[in-house]
Amino acid sequence: MPDFLTPAERSARMALVRGTSTKPELALRRHLQAAGLTGYRLNHRGAPGAPDIAYTRWKVAIFVDGAFWHGHPSRHPERLSTSWRAKIRRNQQRDAEVNALLDSSGWTVIRLWDFEVQRIPTECVDRVTSALAAAGRPLRHPRRRR
Repeated sequence: MPDFLTPAERSARMALVRGTSTKPELALRRHLQAAGLTGYRLNHRGAPGAPDIAYTRWKVAIFVDGAFWHGHPSRHPERLSTSWRAKIRRNQQRDAEVNALLDSSGWTVIRLWDFEVQRIPTECVDRVTSALAAAGRPLRHPRRRR
């Protein structure tokens, strides 16, 4: 399917796509805080791939991947042009490389789809909780609101 925008118009539109602090990332952070899972760093450049959320003490890296940009099978239309398919394939290859680098450095990698965070946030928080517990983080009870 050909692009109906000029290269300049496409570039301007793509510049509007957020790379950090997206709605799904903000939602996950809100749920993590409500569960008492604080103490993370955002976009930690000290780890390969600059994870969206990193618990550096316990080496747990969390990425919230956009279903379209990272090629989720149910969200990846077949009618995309070859250049779009190549771009998404490169993103998937980079994700695999980052996972391997983090794994070889002793990190636990959690990749969550953006739609998972929005639809089933408690399961996402449970995955993070499990990874942190396996890494030795003491579990605390969530803070109560007054």
